[in-house]
Amino acid sequence: MKKLSLIFSALILLAGTELISCNTSAEKVEKAEDEVKVANENLDEANAEYLADVEQFKLETNQKIADNAKSIADFNARIATDKKLAKAEYKEKIAALELKNTDMQKKMADYKADGKDGWAKFKEEFNHDMDELGKALKDFTVKND
Repeated sequence: MKKLSLIFSALILLAGTELISCNTSAEKVEKAEDEVKVANENLDEANAEYLADVEQFKLETNQKIADNAKSIADFNARIATDKKLAKAEYKEKIAALELKNTDMQKKMADYKADGKDGWAKFKEEFNHDMDELGKALKDFTVKND
């Protein structure tokens, strides 16, 4: 009888352990699913912020490019009264600045969102190029005054 009682207890213990481990696995799966859901939400939020940053940068850049184009048009209007020799030199310099401005506009329009790392690199290089163009425009006005 003791032997039967011992076997019965062992079976109950094994069955209880099995039930507990099943619940634990189910809980682990549920917890993992919740973590995946939260991670996906965080990823979606980060992507939305990234895309918003790209759009905001494009708007700001388009405004800078439009300002540069206006400055170039003003330069063209101002040099219309200069001597022919000076006018030709200025027109050549203005054409180069205008080409650079157009290239920057095309570079921004052609940019395809390719991830945060690529965006950070593109943005840094683009800002550097825009700053150089801005300095060139400013230097051009200083030489004309």
